[in-house]
Amino acid sequence: MIKGKTGALLTALSVLIGIGIIAGRSSYSATADTAPAPKPALSVTVIQPAMRDIPMTLTANGSIAAWQEAIIGAEISDLRLIEVNVQVGETVKKGQLLAVFSDESVLADVAQSRAALAEAEANLADARVNAERAGQISASGALSSQQVNQYLTGEKTAKAKVQSAKAQLDSQLLRLKYTKVLAGDEGVISSRSATLGAVAAKGQELFRMIRQNRLEWRGEVTASEMAQLKPGIAVSVEVPNVGSIKGKIRALAPTLDVQSRNGLVYVDLPEAAQHGLRAGMFGRGEFQIGINAGLIVPQTALSLREGFSYVFKLGEQSGSLAKVSQVKVQLGRRTGDSLEILSGLNPGDRLVAIGASFLTDGDTVQLVQP
Repeated sequence: MIKGKTGALLTALSVLIGIGIIAGRSSYSATADTAPAPKPALSVTVIQPAMRDIPMTLTANGSIAAWQEAIIGAEISDLRLIEVNVQVGETVKKGQLLAVFSDESVLADVAQSRAALAEAEANLADARVNAERAGQISASGALSSQQVNQYLTGEKTAKAKVQSAKAQLDSQLLRLKYTKVLAGDEGVISSRSATLGAVAAKGQELFRMIRQNRLEWRGEVTASEMAQLKPGIAVSVEVPNVGSIKGKIRALAPTLDVQSRNGLVYVDLPEAAQHGLRAGMFGRGEFQIGINAGLIVPQTALSLREGFSYVFKLGEQSGSLAKVSQVKVQLGRRTGDSLEILSGLNPGDRLVAIGASFLTDGDTVQLVQP
């Protein structure tokens, strides 16, 4: 009897346990079927890489320099400077009076040379008359042929003395001209060593002038870079904290430096002075050497992590939700606010447009219309 009751209890207990297991499975299944969708990490817009024409550029560093710097020196010696009319930084015109030397002694030499010329011309006139008379009476035999030749030689000698006196006068007049120092071209005075009251030696430097106030940029490039350049190529030169200016390559250096194996590129900078540039300033130049196509994405789609660049590519989409995967990319040239992608993407890939820095690999995002 007891055994019968015990068996009935065990059977009832087994039934209850079975019912509980079935109920539990049903409850789990219902819970799994009604599990909430994952919460998106970010609402994003979608873009695709685009093929665009990108300018090909080279960059180099260099300095602003004078196109040509003229040296204005003393062309006369042993005279005292009595006027200095220009200072460093002044703009001068061609033929403008820059300085004046004392001319008293030169004027005295000019007067002496004029007197010597007048005396020589008088002697020539007398010698010419004597030679004419000698020629007229030579046929009568009153004068020997030797005497006639002496009169003719005297005329020639007098002519030579007149020419010598004229040359001496021209020399003194030239010295008088050199007492005034004139600008040989228009430009800007870049240095001045002329001192009022000083006695200058012939050839001594008095002023330096940047001809036509024309400046150029001299960029240093490697041999391989120079092979890609030629006169006429457009260049953009930027001087930090001053500004930028556009120019063109005027010439390439015919030789390279034997130590660095680099060469100079000479770039004309029109109206550089008006843009605030000065000789001696350091500048960075960018050469426009052509255009070719490249795959680009906006800078906002990139995320910089641990020194590498990444984008987030959209994977399988469910409704307005999609998972993203982090993709490492190699960057190339910059064009405006976009960057060239050299590797890692295909033109048909869909990317997160903005907010890549807030995402991690495998995140779910909400897609919104741009």
